[in-house]
Amino acid sequence: MQVNVYSNNGAVVGTIELPKEIFGVEPNEHVMYLAVKAYLTNQRQGNAKTKVRDEVSGGGKKPWKQKGRGTARSGSNRSPVWVGGGTVHGPKPHDFNIDLNKKVKRLAKKSALSLRATEGNIVIVDDVQFGEVKTKPVAQMLKALNVDTSKTLLLLPTYDQNAYLSARNIEHLQTLPALDASTYDILRNKKVVIFKSAIDKLVATLGS
Repeated sequence: MQVNVYSNNGAVVGTIELPKEIFGVEPNEHVMYLAVKAYLTNQRQGNAKTKVRDEVSGGGKKPWKQKGRGTARSGSNRSPVWVGGGTVHGPKPHDFNIDLNKKVKRLAKKSALSLRATEGNIVIVDDVQFGEVKTKPVAQMLKALNVDTSKTLLLLPTYDQNAYLSARNIEHLQTLPALDASTYDILRNKKVVIFKSAIDKLVATLGS
């Protein structure tokens, strides 16, 4: 698939052939579902906890005699039916992590990139150097590329602190190194803007 390469001011400066093995595969919906499910599930801390009856304070002595008061029988103030008593079947610390093998992760990411490419939502931009932390040039670049009104994922060849800090206050923009972007990140953003040199990183990691 051949697409245009844009400069940071929106002008076409050339073309590039997107690798078919990454941007031209048949999107596998089930694999993408598994990857998104694993990503979201792995965000859960799993540390919710309530106290059962043997963990709350109190107990020991029977609150009142068994018969003669005209009230219900009770053996402990730690009973779940009492205010301040233990909880029945409450949550316990739990590991929610789901592991996917590398082949599934790669296929899911390639499927997501191919889906965005098929939709025409992949934008390739010539590399831009961020010499200082400044938001305005990034905002102008997004507007020139006509992606400023959409949820956009900006993929860099490597982590660039100046680029990250410059882009973090722009609404609907997520900035990541190309290799750190997950299937979830690609699918939750409508537009994917990729720096030209970041494609080589994707090929080296996802290529067959």
